[in-house]
Amino acid sequence: MLYDIAVIGAGIAGMTAAIYARRAGKSVVIFEKESIGGQISLSPKVENYPGFAAVSGLELSDSVFNQATALGAVLEVDEVVSVTKEGGVFRVKANYTEHEAKAVVIASGLKHRRLEAAEPFEGMGVSYCAVCDGAFYRGKKVAVVGGGNTAVSEAIYLADICETVYLIHRRTGYRAEKAVMDTFLSKPNIVRLENKVVARVAGEGRAERLTLADTQTGETSELQIDGLFVALGHIPQNSAFEGLIALDESGFADSDETCVTRTPGVFVAGDCRRKSVRQLTTAAADGACAGLAAAKYVDGL
Repeated sequence: MLYDIAVIGAGIAGMTAAIYARRAGKSVVIFEKESIGGQISLSPKVENYPGFAAVSGLELSDSVFNQATALGAVLEVDEVVSVTKEGGVFRVKANYTEHEAKAVVIASGLKHRRLEAAEPFEGMGVSYCAVCDGAFYRGKKVAVVGGGNTAVSEAIYLADICETVYLIHRRTGYRAEKAVMDTFLSKPNIVRLENKVVARVAGEGRAERLTLADTQTGETSELQIDGLFVALGHIPQNSAFEGLIALDESGFADSDETCVTRTPGVFVAGDCRRKSVRQLTTAAADGACAGLAAAKYVDGL
């Protein structure tokens, strides 16, 4: 079937793009391979989205999805494996379905590099975003796992909120910018636990205790915490589209706030795009820009 716009990804960015495209009178199909809402659907409480004092990530996702489908957007629960342009029309091929579209919005999102030991406690004391969930641990003791720019920045952010922040790093050297490291080293309540990995996460219904293993001696130790933040990096989900869009060295779509790409008719939105702030509000902003830009492109055909 031929649609005006195909949206790849039913996170906040993709669903917002669909809402704006439908309000512009365009037919829209949304492809989603996993869960509606993307990463935010795993969050038990969201307190930084305008208009909601507190809402679960799942409830917020469902609300935005219901708005998009009430306007007439069609959902395909399927993984897009390729997008090609043939005769001025984009062929969007998924595992089980295939549609054509006059324009495409890629809102494929990203995956956090996960910590296997922490997976049973995700959403229950384990978080992947300090800005999103740090306020829940005000005045408490938390740990951050990682040694890159993201981990160090998360530790700095949490240090202004929490009593103690333990930064757990498998080595002694950090892959962070000098200015970030200078701030990091100036925080007296950040405790560096170097040459350590998290071997086990335990607790009664939520993450409360970590078993740390020394990478040099193999010796183990216990650490009591109120929360654990995993900051091992991100994996953008853009590999299927690299023939259509430019990617930066980390695999993010190399596009600015206009959300346009090197291929006319293809737009990007949300966490899959190169950006300095990845929050629900910036995802929605990208979705609005991309949805309107795609609708304008279709009008010009």
